[in-house]
Amino acid sequence: MFSFRTTPLEDQLDKALLEGRVACFCTQNCWDTARGNYMYELFRERGNLATVFSPRDTELTPLTNHIEFTPEELEGLNAVVVEIQDVGVRYFNYTRDVMHLMEVLSKMEEAPSLYIVDHVNPAGRVVEGSMPQGACEAWVPKVPHRHGLSLGELCLLYHSELGAKFALHVISANASEATRDLLPWAIAPCSDIPGMFTCELYSGGGLWNNTNVSPGIGTARPYEYIGAPFIKTSPGTPLPPSDDNVLMRPCSFTPACGRYEGTKCFGYQILLRPNPEYHSLVHTLRLMRHLKSTTADFALDQEFSLKLSDPVMEAYIMGEVSSQDLVQHVKTEEQKWIRKAKKYLLYDDQPFRIKSDFSD
Repeated sequence: MFSFRTTPLEDQLDKALLEGRVACFCTQNCWDTARGNYMYELFRERGNLATVFSPRDTELTPLTNHIEFTPEELEGLNAVVVEIQDVGVRYFNYTRDVMHLMEVLSKMEEAPSLYIVDHVNPAGRVVEGSMPQGACEAWVPKVPHRHGLSLGELCLLYHSELGAKFALHVISANASEATRDLLPWAIAPCSDIPGMFTCELYSGGGLWNNTNVSPGIGTARPYEYIGAPFIKTSPGTPLPPSDDNVLMRPCSFTPACGRYEGTKCFGYQILLRPNPEYHSLVHTLRLMRHLKSTTADFALDQEFSLKLSDPVMEAYIMGEVSSQDLVQHVKTEEQKWIRKAKKYLLYDDQPFRIKSDFSD
């Protein structure tokens, strides 16, 4: 059973929400501007809040990036209400946690109904990359690296992929004041997605987490900065590849946490030009290919292939596939996804791809 609802959560008349045992699965993004409190307070006031699943630390604590739960904690519930801010990229941890939740619910004999309070995707409807081409990380739906869907649409797709029997209800992102009026990055989705530009960079930038290059985690501008102690940016060193929509500025930084904590790193700041059409994934692949060919110490970790899940893209990094073949592969895969995505759209605007032609 599936329904798409255009009235706010507090106006829903389902018995499960009014009288049942309700769990809330949420981040700081469940702030209700009209009521002046968090979404779960609605059920606390009604007296039927059973539990709250949320990140383990304060909202901007570095490296806080999962919502943990056990299957036993879901037993006896009538409803689970989810409200997080997805960021438009398939490997975002909180979204993967929601997919994990759905997988557990699909295996329960008497699963609670699932309600998704939807939000606008801060990465927009832009599509980048390919659906998984083989083994991939756990609880990742079959969507491209940057998928162009809202969380509600993602959940509808995953519900279908699972063949799930539990009831899924999506509350429209246009239904309430907070989801209608707040900019989707106004409340940081997590500690390493702090601002409006981060989501433009994360579809490619998130891949650095599975290399020995830091994407600026532990700085004020994660995914805008990339670097490592072994990268050379001395005067006269050629700048890495870019295109007309982005500039590369040599820089240095010292992460306060994560990889290279307390160690000075050298690298580059990725500077987006105003109103760019920036293909973060393709640019990141180009930067990795550049480092692979020019920097002996650069390395991918054992989990990189699972996160990328695309042998053609990985072969490009290794210098085994031409730029022309990569561009054609990306174009074909993005078009394939856009055709598939139409089945799961809940809003009028359509996913689209951007030009990613280049030569190295």
